[in-house]
Amino acid sequence: MKGNLRLVSVICAFAGVALAAAASPQALSQAQGGLWEIDRSGSPPVKLCLANPAALAQFEHRGATCSRTVLRDSGTAATIHYTCAGGNFGQSDLTLVTPRSLRVTTQGISANAPFKYTFQARRVGDCAAH
Repeated sequence: MKGNLRLVSVICAFAGVALAAAASPQALSQAQGGLWEIDRSGSPPVKLCLANPAALAQFEHRGATCSRTVLRDSGTAATIHYTCAGGNFGQSDLTLVTPRSLRVTTQGISANAPFKYTFQARRVGDCAAH
């Protein structure tokens, strides 16, 4: 039984990595996971531990399970469209400024209302070990 649970854990971990890789544009390949600080004008900074910085594409719906599609992936810029449960969706343009800094412009629908804003994200370190 323990062997089967270990195998399931390995398969789940591999599937999570495969899904993350599929949704990760080549334009962000120099950026790495870790602790990211999001600075949005008019809001206090937010710190997030991210395995994949491409997750910043759905910052408005962070924590929600959404499907992502890379629409454009060239040089240091990518466009990602995502759809979440409940009619929520968005599209984000991510630009790699440096391997530790991204600019994200995002828009879509959240809680039946439109949103559109730009924020800066910068990697500030590694995530704390649990």
